[in-house]
Amino acid sequence: MKQQRISEEDWVDVLVVGAGPTGLTLAIDLARRGVACHVIEATEQRAVNPRCNTTSARSMEIFRRLGLADEVRRAGLPRDYPTSIQYRTTLLGEEIFRIDLPSAGEALTGVGKEHWPTPEPQHRISQLYLEPVLERYASRLPGPAIERGARLVELRQHEDHVEAVVNSDGTTRVLRCAYVVGCDGAHSTVRRQLGIRYQGVEAIQKFVSTFVRSPELGRLAACDSAWTYWTYGRRLASLIAIDGDELWLNHVAFPPDHDTDHEDPEQLLREAVGAEIEHEVIGVVRWTGRQLVAERYHNGRVFLAGDAAHIWIPVGGFGMNAGIQDAATLSWMLAAVHHGWAPADLLTAYEKERKPVGEQFARAVGSAARASLADVSPDIHLPGPDGEQARAELARRLATTEPHRYSPDGFSFGYHYASSPLVVGSEQQDAISMGGFQERAQAGFRLPHAWLDDDRSVLDALGPDFTLLRTDSGVDVEPWVDAARESGIPLTVVDLPRRWPDRYPTALLLVRPDQHVAWMGEADAPPEELLYTVTGRLAAHQQ
Repeated sequence: MKQQRISEEDWVDVLVVGAGPTGLTLAIDLARRGVACHVIEATEQRAVNPRCNTTSARSMEIFRRLGLADEVRRAGLPRDYPTSIQYRTTLLGEEIFRIDLPSAGEALTGVGKEHWPTPEPQHRISQLYLEPVLERYASRLPGPAIERGARLVELRQHEDHVEAVVNSDGTTRVLRCAYVVGCDGAHSTVRRQLGIRYQGVEAIQKFVSTFVRSPELGRLAACDSAWTYWTYGRRLASLIAIDGDELWLNHVAFPPDHDTDHEDPEQLLREAVGAEIEHEVIGVVRWTGRQLVAERYHNGRVFLAGDAAHIWIPVGGFGMNAGIQDAATLSWMLAAVHHGWAPADLLTAYEKERKPVGEQFARAVGSAARASLADVSPDIHLPGPDGEQARAELARRLATTEPHRYSPDGFSFGYHYASSPLVVGSEQQDAISMGGFQERAQAGFRLPHAWLDDDRSVLDALGPDFTLLRTDSGVDVEPWVDAARESGIPLTVVDLPRRWPDRYPTALLLVRPDQHVAWMGEADAPPEELLYTVTGRLAAHQQ
């Protein structure tokens, strides 16, 4: 890990508070865009207990753009370990339902990739393994400095900079920063300094999560390996494979008014497995699943991202993954302003784009959680025909509620910025759902994927900043190139085969640095006006 101390006289382009997945992704993205940043993290060591255990397809696409998707995919579960989901009375009891999903090795070798809606399927990896990959990668890049054991004490905003008072090793110093981003979690010091509150549902469900080391549990699971086993003992529980061997996480759900302080983790594990097993408890966390979104995502030169901006019950792991999306959006905007090809007003679009997404994710996740955590008939444990019928009825319910939860393509590819001031020509859209998305380019949405002849994705062909995709080689793009050059906006022109008219239905598509479509249309469009609009220099209007 790169450690670097900076003096009071040093200027920090972007101070990132928090070295979790959101903060590290932001630091990496900024570094690759030529923006130096300093990351401070209050803790000396990473958390012992696993948290998010899924990296979504969209996050993997972002990591692919950053050059680290394969490194992430090689970490976590073994290459050949199934990522399937099983629903059982207990681990040793009756199977009720299952969802079979591919291993990391199958994804790396591209098994069935011609049918994928993405070049990077989701990956099951605990945050325990993801964070070190991100931190090692960041340490190899010029620009980001990561300082652990440094705690933010105070923020003082000025018109042209922010003063951040930081304490490390008992010494307090003041950093002068162009911008500050709070990626410091649910108890964010940055958010409290800004006086911004969460809004939403304080408690959907309570949980007791026990992290254990148990070779015996690994041997039992190896009889029919899965990434997650849902069990229906006294309480609904999930046993999650962390390393594909001896490390396991047991989540047990309780009503929001339940006192979990008196719940015995040892008993909860016995109930989930269906027998006593040898194990070592590494850590126990009692926590509450919520549905909260910050009332603001920024104030002046200070921004919130990740759990500092939104927290919700971790259905599908979309707390962390939404934070990675936050980072991808904010990074290009900060870089555009830093390099001078967009005005500072561009940054006001960050909240206008990401807060509606956060609110819709929160509602959808809350709804999915309530459906998945609904009461189950105790008859599923009965022997004979009565038990079989109860299990069959539950399986039919699970077939409706669960598949999108574990392949939430709508969350990965269906979220959008259709109402953004930086998007032109968007249409009224339905609310984001876990399963709903269209493999057709739309203004405000992530550009759909397709495989090119050289085995690259269309997403791989995009430039680092704005890209003009041309599907009709007869269209003259010189006016676009000239307008971009005159305004200093970095623009790459890429020709696409006219092979997918339904997927890319217009002659031209203007794609942003975060791979979302800013505008799409025909040859008669005004390049200068459009480029000014999508970079925040003009108010957007419908084309």
